[in-house]
Amino acid sequence: MLRLVLDTNVWLDLLVFNDASALPIRDAMQKGHVKVVVNQPTYAELERVVAYPLKKNRSLDLDQQIDTLRAVLEMAEPVFWQAKPDARAALPRCGDPDDQKFLDLALAARADLLLTKDRELLDLADRELPFGILAPRDFGFYADAKLA
Repeated sequence: MLRLVLDTNVWLDLLVFNDASALPIRDAMQKGHVKVVVNQPTYAELERVVAYPLKKNRSLDLDQQIDTLRAVLEMAEPVFWQAKPDARAALPRCGDPDDQKFLDLALAARADLLLTKDRELLDLADRELPFGILAPRDFGFYADAKLA
């Protein structure tokens, strides 16, 4: 089973926009091939973002926000611990400090992959890390190879 971290935009694609790039992720989750993890900082960011006007001038009313956040808690395993400070110090520093939380979670949860659309995180994909970093559009190919 693969352990995944999804950044905020991937969660939105999965739960709000039903983006085609998220369909292989949803399928792998439903088949029990992956476990998605969240922690308090990543969940808090999603909580803030669903309250904002989203792309395509779409806003979620309060009930939709609650349903989205509830779905995350139903679909994901919470991680309550952090990686050891020396391990976290070995991670590359992200140009956007708000993105560091996803690297930290991937490390703490011993994730296989961090799925993101964020350019600064994707730029770190070629670094030697204990987890991979992929765009969601590439997940299906990766999962097919790893889960075959």
